[in-house]
Amino acid sequence: MNCCAGPELRPHCNPVFLLPDMVRKSLLIFGAILMAASVWFWVQDITIAHQETDSRQRGIPRGNLSDLYPRWLGARELLLHGRDPYAADVTREIQTGYYGRPLDPTRPNDPKDQQAFAYPLYVVLVLAPTVRFPFPLVQRAFLGLLLVLTASSVLPWLRALQWRISLTAKLLWIILVVGSFPAIQGFKLQQLTLLVAALLAAAMACLVQRRFVIAGILLAIASIKPQLLALVAIWMIIWISGNWRDRRKVFWGAAACMAVLLAGSEFLLPGWVGEFRAAMSSYYQYTGGGRSILDVAMSPTWGRVASAALVLALILLLWKLRREPEGSRAFQWSIAAVLATTLIIVPMFAPYNQVLLVPCAMLTLKELRRLWNGGRLARFFVLIVAVSLAWPFVSAAALAVAWLFLPAAIVQQAWPVPMATTLMIPVSLLGLILVGRRAICSTTGATSAPATVRA
Repeated sequence: MNCCAGPELRPHCNPVFLLPDMVRKSLLIFGAILMAASVWFWVQDITIAHQETDSRQRGIPRGNLSDLYPRWLGARELLLHGRDPYAADVTREIQTGYYGRPLDPTRPNDPKDQQAFAYPLYVVLVLAPTVRFPFPLVQRAFLGLLLVLTASSVLPWLRALQWRISLTAKLLWIILVVGSFPAIQGFKLQQLTLLVAALLAAAMACLVQRRFVIAGILLAIASIKPQLLALVAIWMIIWISGNWRDRRKVFWGAAACMAVLLAGSEFLLPGWVGEFRAAMSSYYQYTGGGRSILDVAMSPTWGRVASAALVLALILLLWKLRREPEGSRAFQWSIAAVLATTLIIVPMFAPYNQVLLVPCAMLTLKELRRLWNGGRLARFFVLIVAVSLAWPFVSAAALAVAWLFLPAAIVQQAWPVPMATTLMIPVSLLGLILVGRRAICSTTGATSAPATVRA
């Protein structure tokens, strides 16, 4: 598949394209399935198996370990029994289900994450249809929903980037996204980030299609994870201000939806905002201070300074592009830049958040020819991005092969190897997006039609 640039490239120069078309497509799909299966095997049979052994040896509790559970139980207790989901007694009940027992501060190996209800209260409105069902059923249904949403989110991201690719190329993207470690971790934990990512993909596609009211509503619902939407919201306000007359429907759609969510939450639990802020403050304390990637790479102080400088620089660039239409290259660049920056500055570097980088990887591949011709620094970042994205798949496949010939205990000791580039992925993608801004946003030699590739 030549999904690196437009049709001006010469596919016959690549030996792969000498194969019959059907054979070539089958080999590409089989290779993608093999890579994705290797990552799933590494997660389930190597990483999780190692963690279970380590937990038994150290007495670390393991219950359902579902990130959905604290939100679901909080929603159930509020809607069915009128209990405050932020209260300490509800937190203890959450711990009993999540870890298998309440956490004991006298046990040094007990997790520090209290798993308290640390979401905006209106998440209970999203989960309300599930509260009367037993959690095992809800868990299985939600996992299926996340699988479907994550796979199908590839299509709206392609639409948002106006990238027309073949059916084979779409299948490859779906297989590799669903088989990536961030997505798999999100599936295993039933993480709401995957729902937010799907909502964002749909919102961006609606913006490009000028369905502004729907886009605003989807963005408001996605704010159930406000730390992931803060920078997106700032960008949207800047972009809307560039053409208020045409784009105001995005603002009013989001504002109306947020008003309903906030009013409903206040009706259910008056004064919840203060409790939510306290819960978030406690969350950052017991999870290590809420460190971002920059905090880890530098120090907490310099990391915050660098984050502020990065956000300021991005806002200045977005302000210059505020008049760009939703179908422009500059708008596509803005999507990638905002999401990559979010992953750099968000005070948590959980790998599952990296599902938000899918459009960044897509834009990189779509504009690869322009980026490669953008100078030595751009080519350097292209190579770094390629290595960092490919490493988890290649190393997981190597561990899967090693599993066939080496004792399981030895292979399990190497479980962190595929995660070696986890922090490098958002950093390298953001670096490439910033360095390649002029190349991506330039309309020189570009046609008015969306980019098309064949496979």
